[in-house]
Amino acid sequence: MSADKTISSGGPWEESIGYSRAVVAGPYIHVSGSTATIDGVLQHEGDAYGQAKVAFQVIEKALVLGGHSLIDVVRTRIYLANAEDMDAVGRAHGEIFSKIRPAATMLGGVQFINKAMLVEIEVDSYKP
Repeated sequence: MSADKTISSGGPWEESIGYSRAVVAGPYIHVSGSTATIDGVLQHEGDAYGQAKVAFQVIEKALVLGGHSLIDVVRTRIYLANAEDMDAVGRAHGEIFSKIRPAATMLGGVQFINKAMLVEIEVDSYKP
């Protein structure tokens, strides 16, 4: 299955690294790892919950541009710099997905390129 559409967030690395914020492929949208970086500036430094909330806003925007919404999410993957942030980031996840209940993975101990980043989230959505 090839990409029907690519979605850009305008991030500075999309072209140089060669990726898209999201890819629409048939009834699926695959959203790349999203952080709390807006216009090149990390939001909520030191606050994993705040960073997760912003990452979900970035994700939601990409989904909407592809014709989906958060209710169409079937899988989430969460990467944490510190495993101790599991509860805070889990709370942000639960505020959105407690009724949707997608398949989910959460990994701790990830070293991000920007050392101030605490969380990165990617999702897959499906809308028949």
